[in-house]
Amino acid sequence: MTKDVLEEHLQSLGVETYDDFQFIEEADLLPALRPIQARKVAAVLKQRWKSSITTSSSSVDTSPGPPPYSQSLSPESLTPTSSNSSQSPHVDWVDTFVIPWDKFPEELMQTLEREKRPSPRMRREMVRLVVHEMTQKSSCISRRSSIEVAKKMVSKYPKSLQDVIEGDVIGQGYHSLVKQLQNRIENVKRSTTPKIRKRRYRTDDSDTDEVPPEKRAAIQDTYGCITWDPKFLPLGETPESQKEKREKMKRPDVNSEELKSLMKNTFYSQRKEVNQGKNIKHLLEQWPFFFEELGLAVHFRELTGIELQETFLRNLDMKWKRLLNYLNTVAVHKNKRFLQALTKLKAMRGELCGLSEDVKEMLLLLLSYFDEKEDAMFCYVEDTCLAEEIQMEKVHLTPTIVVCGQSCFSSRRTMLSVDRNIVNDHIPSFISALCLMFGSFYCFNIHYPSELASTLEFLQRCFFSINPEKGTKVEKTNTSRLTVNPRVLTLIQDLSDHEWCDV
Repeated sequence: MTKDVLEEHLQSLGVETYDDFQFIEEADLLPALRPIQARKVAAVLKQRWKSSITTSSSSVDTSPGPPPYSQSLSPESLTPTSSNSSQSPHVDWVDTFVIPWDKFPEELMQTLEREKRPSPRMRREMVRLVVHEMTQKSSCISRRSSIEVAKKMVSKYPKSLQDVIEGDVIGQGYHSLVKQLQNRIENVKRSTTPKIRKRRYRTDDSDTDEVPPEKRAAIQDTYGCITWDPKFLPLGETPESQKEKREKMKRPDVNSEELKSLMKNTFYSQRKEVNQGKNIKHLLEQWPFFFEELGLAVHFRELTGIELQETFLRNLDMKWKRLLNYLNTVAVHKNKRFLQALTKLKAMRGELCGLSEDVKEMLLLLLSYFDEKEDAMFCYVEDTCLAEEIQMEKVHLTPTIVVCGQSCFSSRRTMLSVDRNIVNDHIPSFISALCLMFGSFYCFNIHYPSELASTLEFLQRCFFSINPEKGTKVEKTNTSRLTVNPRVLTLIQDLSDHEWCDV
């Protein structure tokens, strides 16, 4: 757990001053820390608060101005340090750091002043000059310092430096610049950094499974959601009326408008069952309409505030041509394996045309571009295969599109599997199948599998407009995850450069 992540989590809890440390409990830290770590950090934070009270009371007669515990938190105040360091405030170098605009080449400054995007060459030169100045100020530069420097740069020239695709700001807009700064810093340090580091010793006793699921998975489950756990039933509703509405949805004579209303009114009960960990079979029996295109779209909108298919189609209209153009004309020359995948896809597609076929090509090329596993997203079966005939042990547990045919292009039928259960065997189109698959990750509290981490996050940010500033939806692994996937950032940056090249 890094200092930055701990700081972000404390801020998400509402911690703003030293005085707030007294209210931190061990349970508050469990979503972000292991139990033993949580106990240690909770103890340190409370000790910090006591120390600040002591310092404040001893200096009240001699020191005008606010006591230490009323000061805003800094990154240093969130990391255990000695009591002396916590009582001796200092100005961080990054607070007074000046971007060396006057040292930038004239070509670069002209580009920035004209609100145009610098070329990759100019951007690398800009990063090199800025990092050189940063290393003159400090020999140990944290990611937090890189973030502050990137913020200053992007705020001055947002049109030129912000992470954006077709007008949509990605994340907080400065993550790709932070990534470049950090990479350059690591390159500069590489010659002085020892190649062998002593690793921290860990034992199996340092972790436990006794944390409730809703605590342990809260960060990834709530990622991108605005109403993950509704606290109250809608006005006028009771548990009995919720059951009545649930049963009414199962009747064959209910029209689509009434179904929308019923799904919206029973959202509270649906979320409670999902968040309690009810399995997919139970949900399918009790809420069969939940897994239909219309039903899942209503739930997704209430959960995230986003229209599922409408948002995808709107972004698709703006971005798919540029993305496909980039993959076909630029990315194809960067990797021999990608060229082979592109050639194979073109052969499978043949003369087929239409938006649905373009989406299939785009998705399959994204998987290949990120070198991610196609069989983690698609399961191919015989074109005449029925739902009950599918060998489910071959299907992934995460939401999977079951393609009836040898390829996405030759198939005319698709199904959706969630937790190795066919939840919808009559999906009308490939775009609908993609939206249902993606929406299921959010509606049923399912984390992105690591095998699809980059592809799903790219779709999430660029086509479904879910753009959280913090956290991740990817399953927990031993690999640390940044706020925005670095591989996604690289593609976003390349697309931005490609946009200005106007190829």
